[in-house]
Amino acid sequence: MDAKAFWQNPEMKKSIMAIYWVLVLGPVSLFYIFPDSAAALVFFMASLYFLYRMPVREAIKIGIAAVLLGVVMPLASTENPYYVEVMTQVMMYVALAIGLNIVVGFAGLLNFGYVAFYAVGAYLYAIFASAQANQFIPATIMQFPVSGMWFWAFLLLGMVVAGGVGFLLGFPVLRLRGDYLAIVTLGFAEIIRIVFNNMDKPINFTNGPKGISPIKPPAIFGWELNQPLDYYFIVLIIVVLTIIITRRLDESRIGRAWAAIREDEIAARSMGVPVVRMKLLAFAIGASFAGAMGVIFAAKQSFVDPSSFGFMESIGILAMVILGGMGSVSGAVIGAAAVVTLQLNVLKELSEYLNQLAAQGILSIPSQVDPAKYERLVFGLILILTCIYRPQGLLPARRNLPAWLRVRTGGTAVKKEESHAS
Repeated sequence: MDAKAFWQNPEMKKSIMAIYWVLVLGPVSLFYIFPDSAAALVFFMASLYFLYRMPVREAIKIGIAAVLLGVVMPLASTENPYYVEVMTQVMMYVALAIGLNIVVGFAGLLNFGYVAFYAVGAYLYAIFASAQANQFIPATIMQFPVSGMWFWAFLLLGMVVAGGVGFLLGFPVLRLRGDYLAIVTLGFAEIIRIVFNNMDKPINFTNGPKGISPIKPPAIFGWELNQPLDYYFIVLIIVVLTIIITRRLDESRIGRAWAAIREDEIAARSMGVPVVRMKLLAFAIGASFAGAMGVIFAAKQSFVDPSSFGFMESIGILAMVILGGMGSVSGAVIGAAAVVTLQLNVLKELSEYLNQLAAQGILSIPSQVDPAKYERLVFGLILILTCIYRPQGLLPARRNLPAWLRVRTGGTAVKKEESHAS
């Protein structure tokens, strides 16, 4: 039986569905039996990945995912709110990774300064949703902080402003490629961080290194949305919209133009692709997603300061894109989920477990080997192994797959190539 027949076999589909529900019921039961278990959350995310790989109709996948994310996870949060906190953090980085993937994966523009757009959105909302704006805007004009109802307007405004900053960054660096572009974007991110760090004099715009706090949470119809579950649903809706928009862009003429620029800019230009416009569009759209997440970050944390937007934050987001697969929307999702879960859940719980064993006298573990202290080392090893054994990422873009793997995933790409050849 060839690969295509294997995946289209009805009996095989039934068996796979049975296995999937076992994988779903496992973490769901763990949510209630062991409400503090990291394994439950890891299995839950694994079930979502398995759902994505299942050979069933797209509508069935969407329906099951909606139940898992919209019903099961909120119910699990009643036993342990930490699950929702981690999932919210995962989804925020999913949106950031998708935005960076547009620049790095789709258009092939190496960007080390992506966190700057994240900072722009965060400070934009923080300044006006706190009393900080009273430092430079007279009370006769307007009193601050603004109401939480303004959060939704700032969500759109953050996208527009961050997109405009991305456009301004992209315009002077259009002639640069590769390492030179990476160095310039890195310098831009450091400039933004230092500007926010020093804009407390002579006029206090950002309160300098002290940061801005408290920041108003979002509200709707006068009801404040300040609970972890509220932010979970806000981020979930935005991530779904982000994925839909990005996939539509990837399948459009704009996505094909980005792919042409990424593969061979000279050939793309000679074929009539507006290279300048497409590059600027990639910078602006990717930055707008980061700006929206920055607004949510400021509202959720109720505090922002320049230390939250350092160079390592950009490197972490870039690592998610590389791990998942550059140019792949699903790859950005799985990369962000893997890195954030490893950082916030797996390593932390392993560290706590080893500390408990040490406290009980079962093991003698020096503090220098605490797993939580070696996050960067673990990420570095993962990236090295990925680049050596899986250079295209965990879920590479379909256009980058070899022919035999495209056959296994349905053969649609091979059919298209054959039709074009004929």
